[in-house]
Amino acid sequence: MQPMHTLSSIKLAIIGLGYVGLPLAVEFAKKREVLGFDINQARIDALQSGHDATLEVADAELAEATGLRYSAALDDLAACNTYIVTVPTPIDEHKQPDLTPLVKASETIGKVLKKGDIVIYESTVYPGATEEDCVPVLEKFSGLKFNVDFYAGYSPERINPGDKEHRVSTIKKVTSGSTPEVAELVDQLYRQIIVVGTHKAESIKVAEAAKVIENTQRDVNIALINELAIIFNKMGIDTEAVLQAAGSKWNFLPFRPGLVGGHCIGVDPYYLTHKAQSIGYHPEIILAGRRLNDGMGAYVVSQLVKAMLKRRITVEGARVLVLGLTFKENCPDLRNTRIVDIVKELGEYNIQADVFDPWVDVAEAQHEYGLTPIDAPQPGAYDAIIVGVAHQQFKDMGAEAIRALGKAEHVVYDLKYVMPRNAADLRL
Repeated sequence: MQPMHTLSSIKLAIIGLGYVGLPLAVEFAKKREVLGFDINQARIDALQSGHDATLEVADAELAEATGLRYSAALDDLAACNTYIVTVPTPIDEHKQPDLTPLVKASETIGKVLKKGDIVIYESTVYPGATEEDCVPVLEKFSGLKFNVDFYAGYSPERINPGDKEHRVSTIKKVTSGSTPEVAELVDQLYRQIIVVGTHKAESIKVAEAAKVIENTQRDVNIALINELAIIFNKMGIDTEAVLQAAGSKWNFLPFRPGLVGGHCIGVDPYYLTHKAQSIGYHPEIILAGRRLNDGMGAYVVSQLVKAMLKRRITVEGARVLVLGLTFKENCPDLRNTRIVDIVKELGEYNIQADVFDPWVDVAEAQHEYGLTPIDAPQPGAYDAIIVGVAHQQFKDMGAEAIRALGKAEHVVYDLKYVMPRNAADLRL
């Protein structure tokens, strides 16, 4: 039996209205009626009032999405026949994949699944997860048979939080389906909104693998640059100057050292390594890159402490200002931010850390990390300042204003090249 739906008969629901799901729903709402579904009623209420707390979608753009309605009610979901799942896929404290949100979403859809329906997953997973982990849940809760009564697709999300240039519609999309006919229908659906085109993968597993290696590749490359930065720091060579010189060759990749956080680059490689280990292969390069990147917070603090000691600044009881808490610049996204590693490591030295970030929701920071960002830094109060995130606000401050936050004797560590080379005491 082939899917009963055509492109025109699709009644679309987007499950999960976060950084990925909401922009996707807004784009589809320009072409068709869309149900935005989320189990978080507070999120639904906020969107219905016309505001997106993630700032991925502007209020004006949200107001223009007249084809989009929001709900947390199962009855509303039951009226749809095609479901796109965009829930988070985090890792647990043991750095193992946590498929709980994905399984819960599959259970919810399974309760309303009907013959001919299609379930498309966008969440980043290891190859095989859609058909091996999600589809059995759909079968169990619906009582229907896969590829006979209902179908699946996979089209990995390609969202760059905070990026107003590369949006959903302008990033090429990989698509796939559980049968050739479904793959074509899924591809047609996404071609309605992706103006730069799609790439139809030959199978769901290929599409899953393609996504998970995108961020694994970036992670390994950044790990290499981080290791080079450590080496060059020991040699007294400026890493940025080296990278600029090397970057004069056309095929040198423009990666920069830094903390690797966020919902993708610091997480996705663990999905791939988990699957690799389950089939009897122990990855070496991928895990080595992860270890190095995960250790950068401790490295930064060790370098800072050494610099403070050389200046005869008392370390224990010192007061340090950390500028930035989000995982990247110019967005409020706190997911898997590695700034918390720096704050924790500073605490190991009994250093008081004040965190300032104008982009952050204080309640979210308290809930996620037990941190309470300050309202404003106090001029002349700090023994050291760490520029951890390259927010435009920090760039606009300029080196003189940043240094004015320090005491007469202080150290500035610029992790993001926000300040001119000679204006900071330390750089990665």
